[in-house]
Amino acid sequence: MEPFDPDAAAQPGSGIFGLPHGPEDASVHVLGVPFDATTSYRRGAAHGPEAVAAASVQVDLFDRLFGRPWEEGIWYRADDGAIAGWNERARALADPVIAAGGADPDSHEHAHLLAELAELGGRVNDLTEEFTAGCLAEERLPVLLGGDHSVPFGGIRAAARAHPGLGVLHFDAHADLRVAFEGFEWSHASIFHNVLEQVPGVASLVQVGVRDLGHAEALRCETDPRVHTLFDDQWAEVLAHGRDRREAIRAHLDHLPSDVWVSFDVDGLSPDLCPNTGTPVPGGLDWHAAMQWLEELVLRGHRIVGVDLCEVAPGPAADPEGAGWDAVVGARLLYRLIGAATSSRG
Repeated sequence: MEPFDPDAAAQPGSGIFGLPHGPEDASVHVLGVPFDATTSYRRGAAHGPEAVAAASVQVDLFDRLFGRPWEEGIWYRADDGAIAGWNERARALADPVIAAGGADPDSHEHAHLLAELAELGGRVNDLTEEFTAGCLAEERLPVLLGGDHSVPFGGIRAAARAHPGLGVLHFDAHADLRVAFEGFEWSHASIFHNVLEQVPGVASLVQVGVRDLGHAEALRCETDPRVHTLFDDQWAEVLAHGRDRREAIRAHLDHLPSDVWVSFDVDGLSPDLCPNTGTPVPGGLDWHAAMQWLEELVLRGHRIVGVDLCEVAPGPAADPEGAGWDAVVGARLLYRLIGAATSSRG
């Protein structure tokens, strides 16, 4: 490989973050997963991976929190068209169900649509599981770049198999504990219901930023000993009363085991940082608070074995400034997540 200047402008034909790495010399592999068929409000996250990858070439590579993540080698595997094709078909199947306000349990037509949707979602799960398992077998960091929040299920399943007793640190405006939301088995709103029910290797789920949830989800947060949710209003109380933010973060991180998967739905942030995401909610973490959570996770000695970043939507083509901002934030968040993970792995 030719000498690389991290302070130079990204060169034509360079990879993610303007880097020269290929799959063999990169210890971090990023998989683009352009799937958002189960999005229940507004779509666009399927365009997130390519938008984030395009915006990444403007990210400066020295990180004041985590140093020089680029030196580990970062390689982006773009979709070859397979996932995009599954997404197009799945969207067509999901649309009439969404338009009806969810699946009608007495409708044979809906039952047929849901079965095919579940099969397509299963393909996404299998692909992300195979990718993640391959990375872990080669001692590389797997990173899943969505797409809606349904996409990391297979990755988390592979990581929990490799690291039994795995913990998940989940940033999100939503609890994502709904049971087959709108009838969709692999709904973005059901990702952690599915993980808790189907992935026995996951021992704990720590949630941050949650401020929109249903009755059943609230009950599960209260009663499932594996679930530890710091609701957004509780975080606001920490700030309002001048309590030590890092102390509050540490207390919550203590529910996590050594090995952790970080699942970051961008709507866990304040909506000014992700205006075009699919289901924005007032409130949320500001940038510096989110970075403190990542920094403390590393300082506490947790090892990040995998990462996903989901629900970055670049916005409509008619709003290029909004589109650019979501991707700019997403690219910098992705670099920070990779930096935290590589730092945590020694």
